[in-house]
Formats: sequence, C-alpha cells, structure tokens
Amino acid sequence: MKKILSILLVAVMLVASLLALASCGGGQIKVNPDKEKYVIGICQLVDHAALDAATQGFKDALTEALAAKGREVEFKYQNAAGDSVTCNTIVNAFIASDVDLIMANATAALQSAATATTYIPVLGTSITEYGVALGINDFDGTVGGNISGTSDLAPLTTQAKMMVDTLGLKAGDKVGLLYCSAEPNSKYQVEVVGDYLEELGIVSSDYKFADTNELQTVVNSAAAGSDAIYVPTDNAVASNTEIINNVCSAANIPVFAGEEATCKGCGYATLSISYYNIGKKTGEMAAKILLGEEDVQTMAIQYDNAPVKKYNKKACEALGIDIAALEAAGYTMIEGTDE
Repeated sequence: MKKILSILLVAVMLVASLLALASCGGGQIKVNPDKEKYVIGICQLVDHAALDAATQGFKDALTEALAAKGREVEFKYQNAAGDSVTCNTIVNAFIASDVDLIMANATAALQSAATATTYIPVLGTSITEYGVALGINDFDGTVGGNISGTSDLAPLTTQAKMMVDTLGLKAGDKVGLLYCSAEPNSKYQVEVVGDYLEELGIVSSDYKFADTNELQTVVNSAAAGSDAIYVPTDNAVASNTEIINNVCSAANIPVFAGEEATCKGCGYATLSISYYNIGKKTGEMAAKILLGEEDVQTMAIQYDNAPVKKYNKKACEALGIDIAALEAAGYTMIEGTDE
C-alpha cells in the first residue's frame, strides 16, 4: 500500500509540474556560463553495474570538458537504494543547496527531478523512453523546458529477432516477458517485443512482479510456463539477476536480456548499448548547457547508435547453444563469462 501511494504521489506531482511548465513557457532556466566552479547533483536510483557505468561516464566527460575551459566541477552523488520517495528527498536537497545541474540516473530519479524544479537544468540518463517516463503524448524527441538527456533504448524488434534466431523459436513456442510492473519503461519494452513475437505466431505472456518480494515466485512461474524468457532494461531485474539465474539455469530456460550487465548475471545473449557511453554523452550535454553553448530547452534526447551483440559464454555452454555460430553472426563474449 505504501508503494502504491508513493507511485500515485509521484504521478500527481509530475502532472502538476508539467502543467506548470506548459503554462509558463518553461520558465527561466538557471545557467551561469561565467562560473569558475560548478556543483552537480547526481541522483542514481539504485546501485548496479549499468547505472554505475552511466554515472562514471557522465563524471568523466563533464570533468574533462570543463577542465578544457579552465573550470572545475564538484559532484554531489546520492543513491536512492531503489526507492522513488528517496529520489524525491535527494532531489529536493540538491535544489535547496542550489546546484547548477541535476543528473537523474534512471526513470524514478528523472520523474522526481521533473516534479521538483522547472529552472535548474535536468539531464536524464538510463531512461528508455522519455515520453513514457514523463507522460508526454506524441513525444517528438525533445522534452523542452529544463529537461533533456540520453536514452538506453536498444532496437527492441532487433532484440526479439535475435532471440528467435539464436534459439530457433517457431510458431507455438512460448516466451515469458519478465519485468517489474512499477517501471513504466519496462512495460513499454515488453509490449514492443511481445507484439513482434505474436506476429510470428510465438505466444508471449507477461510475468510481472511489483517488487523483489514477489520476484522468486514470478520467476518460478515464468520458467515453468515458457520455452524462453525475455527481460528488458529494468532496474529491479538488473539488481536481482542472481534470483533469475538460479531459477532459469536449474530449469534449463534461456534468458535473452535487454542489456549487458543483466545478461552477465542471468542471460545468454543481448543486444546492448554502452551505459558508459550514454553517460559520456550526458556529460558532454551538461558541459554545453553550463557553458552557455546550447540551450537545454531545445536539446533533443540522444542515443547510443552503435549497440553490440554479446553472449554469456558460461550460460551458452550450459544451454548447449552453438557459440561458434554466435561469433560467426557477430556476437562477442561478455568479459568474465568464461570463468
């Protein structure tokens, strides 16, 4: 009940903020290109490899870009431990301390920042679909107001085709779509993948869990009712790959993952963007905003346009998947999965 009320509160605050943005034309964005030292607030939803890489890429790129102009930067980093209410607290503390820019790593962090301020520049990263995350209908690629950022969206139908091809799935086979129902971007991803599979006559079924307390039970059901499982870029999944791997490996059920860190934990293959690279792109965007070179209000969302095919060697060997065929198709091994 507490989680439901928290989600509703965030949704109400987000709508109110977006309405305020629309009514005032976006407001006055606070940027001072003449500062010698900038203070940046980083709100990261949860600690896991993908989000950590995005944060590091952001810090590296922004530090380098500002140093090239003789400027300094101080980072105020806070981790919300997976709780959206904590994201609100973190963001409000950043605003109270008058940071120059907020980097919001993951959807809940972005939603909190969007509800909290219309004048401090906010850059999101590790966000799958900004229209879904911010409730924008007919999203055209630019949020406007004080918000922009980068997306971690990889080509979803390509991922689905890769799963079909590598496993030899055919009409009548069953694919479980495993995701956290509290993450709207995850629902978006599995809908796209599910539609593609259904066009091929492959039966797709949603296996959604509200929180980690439900995950074990839901994964057991998914493994029992599926020939294969697809997991999207989902923070709750990424933070609990051991549970998924323990169940699915024991049942000999292959898992195709939406990104590399999740694949390393519980999958056999992925088409993954580089979270470090999208973090770098976000840092480069931040530098341009802070130095007055570009206006956040007109900055389009940016993407990693070079996703890579990866495979988990240990998982593929256990499943009997032909690694030579994967490598011939352009897959490369995820580092550390040959141990």
